[in-house]
Amino acid sequence: MRYKMNVALIGYGKMGRMIHSLAPSLGVDVVSIIDPNVKEQKFNDANVYSGLSEETLADVSVCIDFSHPSQAVHNILKVLDFGKDMVVGTTGWYKEMSKVSDAVEDSNRGLIWSGNFSIGVNIYFEVLKRASILFNKFEEYDPYVLELHHNQKADSPSGTAQMIGDILIDNIDRKSKFIQESLNRKIEPEELHIASVRVGSITGEHVVGFDSEADSIIIKHSAKTRAGFAAGALHAAKWINGRKGFFSIEDMMKDLIDKS
Repeated sequence: MRYKMNVALIGYGKMGRMIHSLAPSLGVDVVSIIDPNVKEQKFNDANVYSGLSEETLADVSVCIDFSHPSQAVHNILKVLDFGKDMVVGTTGWYKEMSKVSDAVEDSNRGLIWSGNFSIGVNIYFEVLKRASILFNKFEEYDPYVLELHHNQKADSPSGTAQMIGDILIDNIDRKSKFIQESLNRKIEPEELHIASVRVGSITGEHVVGFDSEADSIIIKHSAKTRAGFAAGALHAAKWINGRKGFFSIEDMMKDLIDKS
């Protein structure tokens, strides 16, 4: 029998629509859409609701949130209160990470979060971990991060860029913090600069460079469509279903790689 699971989509923007279109091919049924901006639309497979409640999540195993940074923590706490597992792809809420982690542990439910659920991006992260370990041994190379996204993105830097920054700082001893704002001064040696560009319809591009007087080495990931993000979020929903605890995409990737 083919694996089937019911999910709710919280937020029905570009990512929500892409997840909805891919879900059937991955054995996932979208039965509930939570977004006050789409209440006039009708779907054959899903009911549309303006908010979260016990009724709107009645037949749901996992909620997938791609809403807005200002609503993310509120949505997480409500979903946990209703006893559902959760995938959180919304970014911009990470300053409240400890609060969310404690709430997940108290709820005895499962939550997996990431700034980017693309499987390709997470393989890219593994490449960057290895590269940063190598460049840690050669102080003449100075790292930087550049990310580009469409002009409708609600936050900067991207969650993915922040995850990249964490990888580099964790593995390069001479870097201890990243700077994401505009610089009107000389950058300090221990600082890693993350620069953001918002323009046009770029799905997502992340560049990590290691620059020296002699040469530059660039490692780049470019997303062609949102399909990779959507498929990864659906895989994460299947992975988190029935698990208990607070997980990042790194936990899922480690589990999948170890099993391969």
